[in-house]
Amino acid sequence: MNYYGKGVSFQPKGQNRRRKLPRWLRWFLLVVLAGILWTLYVLAQIGSVERNTAGWSTNSISYDVGIVLGAALWSDVPSPGLEERLQQALKDYREGKFRYFILTGGLDTAESKYTEAEGMANYLEEHGVPREIMLLENKATSTYENLKFSQQIMEERQLKSALIITHTFHGNRAFEIAKSLHYDNPKLSLTETKVLKPIFNTTREVLAYTKWKMEQLGMAIGLKS
Repeated sequence: MNYYGKGVSFQPKGQNRRRKLPRWLRWFLLVVLAGILWTLYVLAQIGSVERNTAGWSTNSISYDVGIVLGAALWSDVPSPGLEERLQQALKDYREGKFRYFILTGGLDTAESKYTEAEGMANYLEEHGVPREIMLLENKATSTYENLKFSQQIMEERQLKSALIITHTFHGNRAFEIAKSLHYDNPKLSLTETKVLKPIFNTTREVLAYTKWKMEQLGMAIGLKS
């Protein structure tokens, strides 16, 4: 029976309808949640490099090449972050861990005087490394290209084994890329940064790792070689 007149329905107590969130808001919250979960996953990947056996001690092994992954030059000389990688490379070289350097990285800007590889070579020469054992790769603009183009140099010179030299926060991504490119048992030599800003650097690496995963998907479905 309708107690309130025609067109008005009576609703008993305790059965109030729940107001649903608008569909767009539900999708927005879902995307935000997915983004948070993905960021936590990437942070876990970045922070798990110490468990990667590719980065464990390699004192008794000598590799054909030590690949130093490029980073920015400041006024045509290595930035403090890149200098950390070069110091790690010098340490490894002096300990006899590899025979040749592969220095990889292109121009930072169209106005740059040197490529990242050339800037690294100048630095190493100033620290006593002969130019004849430096192989320069001057085109790469990303870690994927660093490793792909370095691999081409290795193939041309029939060099087989590689020690990849970079920072700890960068290690797992570099290793994943090397494995995707079918490097033969690549190893890592990693250094902790003391000069890069943690929040900016971590945010940048989360974005870079996400970009790499998209590239990896492209490789899997044939959109990227």
